[in-house]
Amino acid sequence: MTFPRTLVRGSFRLAGLIASILLPVAASAQQAQPLEARFLLGVGTHQGLGGPVSARGYVPTENVAQIKQLGFNAFRDDFPWSDFEVGGRRMGFTPRLGRLEAQVKSGVARPLLILAFGHHLVPNSSPPTTDEARQRFADYAAAAAQSVLPQHPIFELWNEWNLAAKKDAAFSPENYLALAHVARPAVKRVAPNAPFLVGALGDDPGWTWTEKMLRTGILQYADGASIHLYNFCMGPSKRTSAEIIDRLTAFHRLVGQASGNPDFPIYVTETGWTTATNKCGVSEQAQADNTAQLILWASTARWLKGMWLYELKDSGKNPSELEDNFGLYRFDNSPKPVACAAQGAWAFIRSSLSAERRELASGVVSINASTTAGGRIAVWSEAPDRRYEIRLKGDQQGTSFAMPCDPTAKSASGVWIPVSSTPVLIAANDSAVPALEIRPAR
Repeated sequence: MTFPRTLVRGSFRLAGLIASILLPVAASAQQAQPLEARFLLGVGTHQGLGGPVSARGYVPTENVAQIKQLGFNAFRDDFPWSDFEVGGRRMGFTPRLGRLEAQVKSGVARPLLILAFGHHLVPNSSPPTTDEARQRFADYAAAAAQSVLPQHPIFELWNEWNLAAKKDAAFSPENYLALAHVARPAVKRVAPNAPFLVGALGDDPGWTWTEKMLRTGILQYADGASIHLYNFCMGPSKRTSAEIIDRLTAFHRLVGQASGNPDFPIYVTETGWTTATNKCGVSEQAQADNTAQLILWASTARWLKGMWLYELKDSGKNPSELEDNFGLYRFDNSPKPVACAAQGAWAFIRSSLSAERRELASGVVSINASTTAGGRIAVWSEAPDRRYEIRLKGDQQGTSFAMPCDPTAKSASGVWIPVSSTPVLIAANDSAVPALEIRPAR
């Protein structure tokens, strides 16, 4: 978990009371892959920590059913070295990793597994700082990769190494580079097609640690760079998807410059909002709206290869505890509004072949997407106190609208539709994105 800084918003605002959008399907889009084939939308789970019975309330059968219900295609979990390698250098799933093994082997979604944490039997291993400790870690990484090969895994090197560096100088960029240098080839020997991610960066004000890491040349040992983005303890006006998007875009620029590849793959392996009843929490509706907005926007960033919401279910029952209240589901497994918001936004956008962000008016965002089933447009206001209405321009028969949690869609023909922070999802049955007009709410 992280406490990110505030960045100044730099997006250009296009003011105007009337705007219309028309985005025909590009010819090339006919051959494009749908979003769900090139982008991973996942959720963080906690099966790999805590032994056979989870104090956080994670139970594989229930959690697999929740992931299925959401329709997500990935999950992220811990794969602790000390629980995978036992005495005598024997490697494999142990009873302590039984919950993780059950979820991975259920085939419910693609696993992103964190290769991390020291080993109590290996000196200098937390973090690995000697050649021997690094080689032992590489041996574990290779065996771990082998054990989940049929599930098409992705691997991430450690978790928030940069935050540990605040207390322990051994967590240096140079030691992280040295670990990647031995771990990635070991994984690739047994799982050549498994993406290997570096970074797993927690909060890094001013990108100071990030830039040090990138200067080591670590991206030559990576198939992607990963980051964790949170803003729940910023000022209330900054606890938005827009702030996350701005900071992610800045990170993408840094990685592009360091790698020489403007499309170097980026993975957001943790992001989300806590609904704790303290000074850092947001309302359940704000959690739902922010999450839906972020999923819809993600369809426009071709360099973004995956995003994992933190986390699947609340990890505790204390309403004022930050860490207990990030879930899409509550501790008792009942859904929060964010569950249907995420499910609905993903169902709406997952088949998109191409998508583009526009602004209809100051602070009013539209995501214009083409799909094989017809044009799609999602609209929301980034400022909850600024209210607008939209209407289809002309008579577009068969066009409907809904909010992410609505069970059924309504006809959009001839009606003014209120725009708020909850995205409006408009679907046409022809190839063009619907043309809209907009006005301040009356």
